Amino acid sequence: MTILALETSAKAASCAVIREGAPVASAFQATGLTHSRTLMPMVEAMLRNSEMTLADVDAVAVAAGPGSFTGLRIGVAAVKGLAWAADKPCVAVSTLEAMAAPLAAFPGTVICAMDARRQQIYNALFRCGGGLTRLVQDRAIALEELAAELDAETRYTVVGDGARLCTDFLTARGFACALAPGHLLLQSAVGVGLVGERLALEGRTCTAQELCPVYLRLSQAERERLARLANGRS
Repeated sequence: MTILALETSAKAASCAVIREGAPVASAFQATGLTHSRTLMPMVEAMLRNSEMTLADVDAVAVAAGPGSFTGLRIGVAAVKGLAWAADKPCVAVSTLEAMAAPLAAFPGTVICAMDARRQQIYNALFRCGGGLTRLVQDRAIALEELAAELDAETRYTVVGDGARLCTDFLTARGFACALAPGHLLLQSAVGVGLVGERLALEGRTCTAQELCPVYLRLSQAERERLARLANGRS
């Protein structure tokens, strides 16, 4: 099976082609430019340089969330357009599971951490070694709450754009934490493709019309609107 995967959940944007459980092409950019400028040119160049077209892929996968509201919308919209034009199924992949996927062969417990602001992270925990075993569902959680759940005797590997924030916090409280290797630290379309291929083989796909982002919590604008309504203001 061949999967085209896109990742735009945070500051970096990336794309990859996964075939039979291994990457055959990828592109990554974390230069501060907007995903709306970088994503589709990367996808087009990667496919062209690999002498591939959308007709050569079986499904299109995307990191559907959690993550940046704007970033997720860009990635999901791009996949909708690609899948619709090529009549391909879509795969909505958990951003957090995709972050852990490249570490699946290494024994231990992985903390996935994305900076969600407001003293929170988007988080999931996975046991690795011969595959991924999910320990908790994707969630937005305060660092204090996460620390209260963890085992002080376990050594953790932390991955994601919030990994340094999380590692510093937990280390200061006596937990044994280490950052994932630099080339595996940030979200990547390779992980999205690895998870997406498994989900597609399991039949867990959707149409372009059905694909939608998973935010986990309301946007800041929506929170502020609800606060105004609660205070009797429009």
